[in-house]
Amino acid sequence: MVREKYHAELNELKENISDMSAVSQEMFRKSIKALADIDKELAQEIIEMDQTVNDFEEKVENRITRLLALQQPIASDLRLITASYRISIDLERMGDLAVDVAKRIKKMDAEKTLSISECKPIVSTCEEMIEQSIAAYAELDSELAKDITAKDDIVDRNVYAGWQDLVHMMIDNSTIIENAVEMMFVLRYLERIADHTCNICESIVYIATAERIDLN
Repeated sequence: MVREKYHAELNELKENISDMSAVSQEMFRKSIKALADIDKELAQEIIEMDQTVNDFEEKVENRITRLLALQQPIASDLRLITASYRISIDLERMGDLAVDVAKRIKKMDAEKTLSISECKPIVSTCEEMIEQSIAAYAELDSELAKDITAKDDIVDRNVYAGWQDLVHMMIDNSTIIENAVEMMFVLRYLERIADHTCNICESIVYIATAERIDLN
């Protein structure tokens, strides 16, 4: 009976992480849509979603406490438990970064929209990394996790190029300086979201292989 309850708790832990991932992913997608439209109402909605992610993190922490108290987990289960906690921290931080993007959007002037070519590959790569990391966790696919992290260089290169473009735009047109500065922060937040996705992939590799490797 105790063993059955233990395995049920273990499965529910994985479901909690998957559900938390879905909320963080939704916050990311909404932040990108809000950015494209300078939609301040949607930005506020993202800010209000932050509590949902925080609640999931608390739920994961409580479930892990119960799992460790219930009985001594075997090595593979212990890796799943401890790494899932680290993943929940990264997911919570990704939610915080989506909120940071939303707060920057609320400061932007909707009449002075900016368009930089680097934004599209940054967004599409981040979205792909998040989507695939969710799949990698569900299947504990270490090879997919490793492949995902290789895409971080695409984000880094485009963020740097985007900053350069924004500097040139501010030099050419002083009226967009406020929005351009906010956009520079947004690009930094997107870069950090990709970094946290890499952290999640490192945790997935650890669960699957017991290897601790630096993929970021």
